[in-house]
Amino acid sequence: MNFEINRLLKILSIIILYSLTLNIHAETNALGQQITVINPEKTKKTKLSEDLSIWSRINSGYKMKQKPSRRIRNFEKWYSKRPEYVERMLERSEKYLFYVTNEVQKRNMPMEIALLPMIESAYNPVATSRKKAAGMWQFIPSTGRIYGLKQNWWIDDRRNVIESTNAALNYLEKLYKDFGTWELALASYNAGEGRISRAIKRNKKNKRSRDYYNLRIPRETKNYVPKLFAIKNIISNPKKYGFTLPEIKNKSYFETVTVKKNIDTQLIARLAEISIEEFQLLNPQYKRPVINVTNMAEKINLPYQNIHIFNYNFHGYNKPLSNWTPYKPKRKESVAQVAKKFGIDRKILIQVNRLERRKSFRRNSTILIPNKDAITTYFPTNINELYNYSSIITHKIKSGETLSHISDKYNISVRDIKEFNELRSDKIIIGDILDIPK
Repeated sequence: MNFEINRLLKILSIIILYSLTLNIHAETNALGQQITVINPEKTKKTKLSEDLSIWSRINSGYKMKQKPSRRIRNFEKWYSKRPEYVERMLERSEKYLFYVTNEVQKRNMPMEIALLPMIESAYNPVATSRKKAAGMWQFIPSTGRIYGLKQNWWIDDRRNVIESTNAALNYLEKLYKDFGTWELALASYNAGEGRISRAIKRNKKNKRSRDYYNLRIPRETKNYVPKLFAIKNIISNPKKYGFTLPEIKNKSYFETVTVKKNIDTQLIARLAEISIEEFQLLNPQYKRPVINVTNMAEKINLPYQNIHIFNYNFHGYNKPLSNWTPYKPKRKESVAQVAKKFGIDRKILIQVNRLERRKSFRRNSTILIPNKDAITTYFPTNINELYNYSSIITHKIKSGETLSHISDKYNISVRDIKEFNELRSDKIIIGDILDIPK
């Protein structure tokens, strides 16, 4: 009975807080941390009905002219034969599509651009290609840096839903200005400005059209725009191709909160009453279990309906915000020395920091030191129990030894040795120490 009353009081408090903060953009909690709530619904120039499907809004904003094409028909057939792939992609887009659509419309760009992440990454913000392109807009590291996307030990903004979208639209606008058509802008986005410029110059020299469809360009780029048009046609007329579009309302899935102090991602999820997986899907740019706030505040995304739950819980939270301490190892300081200094298991230090070297750290590197609460949260069980072993012995690699020899000696598989020591290949170095679980 008391539990139900407390629950009702909490819900009532959230409703009251919601009503009081509708027009407030900055709040301060008991720890003095400022929280900024941005409501994208209020920033739109035109009020659009939330009952309208996002698909209707997208379909009404197409601007690119489509020529009859065998390539388009082939890709329509290709997608039609893979309904599970398409359905997963469309469902995945639910969290991000409103934001992308809104930004495309603000810039008066063709609404086809809102579908481009379906071609680039299947709307997967954690997608990574063989060419090291990352995020739903698939920025390579160099282009990402040119367009202001931070990439460091803590964060990769190529996976940041908001930052990468703004960067991609800036880049596409620049390409459209340079090349004059959206087809050529898209081709340049895919193949690079230099390659498309050379193809145009070659056609000009041979007195041929500079039109996208007449350029000598790689097959992938030849297929790029037809793929986009095939997706556009499926979205426009799903029944024709055997699809039912998921219901995605024309409203924001998430809101943005600004934090000014280091805070654990697990804690944010707990205070917002969402799973850590949901938090990571909305904030895939964060590479560590703690958000590191330096000179500038960090912006995090939370589900629209959980923003006031987070604010309510955050206001009443009076414990440390982070269970992790950033640490810069001193020159020649070993992993074992740091582990001993902070009183933690060396294996935990290696695993949590994904250290490639067993003995030393990279120069000027930063690592995270977990406290007991972090270890309990981050590791569901003792590190030995993760591998179902009760003890660890050490083995110094001798001349002529291989992992196979060591595996036979201790009656343990090569795979377990590699996993336990985080080895990426079978290559081992004389004098190195291996941990052997028993």
